[in-house]
Amino acid sequence: MRTLSPHEIRASFINHDDPASIPMPWWIDATLWDTLDYLGWVDPASPTRAYLVTEASPEMPLPAAPGRPDDLVGIALRLPKTWQSGGRRGLCNLCRTQHRSVDAVMMVAPRAGAAGRNFNTVGTYVCADLACSLYVRRLRRASGGGFLPETLDEERRILRLRRNLGSFIERVAA
Repeated sequence: MRTLSPHEIRASFINHDDPASIPMPWWIDATLWDTLDYLGWVDPASPTRAYLVTEASPEMPLPAAPGRPDDLVGIALRLPKTWQSGGRRGLCNLCRTQHRSVDAVMMVAPRAGAAGRNFNTVGTYVCADLACSLYVRRLRRASGGGFLPETLDEERRILRLRRNLGSFIERVAA
């Protein structure tokens, strides 16, 4: 990803009525942008809110929206109130990383526009730390052990992540 400013990040959201209220991650100035396929963070003041911003790529075209940069899209996500407890293993639907139960959680995004204002949502299981980019590059390992090894090379894992993310964003934007 290219380096993004807080203004660009806030302007990219398609399913948030007040982007100016979105808190930026405290570590934004230390972000290693070239290791990311998307910028994702959980709001430390409200751990049931998360945010994800990504840019367009050939394998992940993004839906156009008025007033938003054409090459960026951001989505607001909600996490369950009890996501920090659980008992089974989970699989992230974006990067396909296997986790112990509390490290892959169902995140729900209100749909863009009128559908979202009518409480229509789209959900998927995502790495709780929103670090899919680091998992596919093997810069971070899933905790818990005992998982089947990934057989795809890094380039294909990144491509799969981008395609899965693009599919999820399409469902939010539809």
